[in-house]
Amino acid sequence: MYFTDRGIEELESRRGDEEVTFEWLAERLREFVDLNPDFEVPVERLATWLARLDDEDDE
Repeated sequence: MYFTDRGIEELESRRGDEEVTFEWLAERLREFVDLNPDFEVPVERLATWLARLDDEDDE
């Protein structure tokens, strides 16, 4: 198990039953980066990866 899995597991156990929009998620990511500018690059990579999940060109 990766260290980050703990956070993912906590997210799932605390909020796993909730439904959110990508608009809501994008706003939370912006807030996180505003508070933690050192994480701008990883958050940007995650957002780009999520945005392109269905792109056939990336396979």
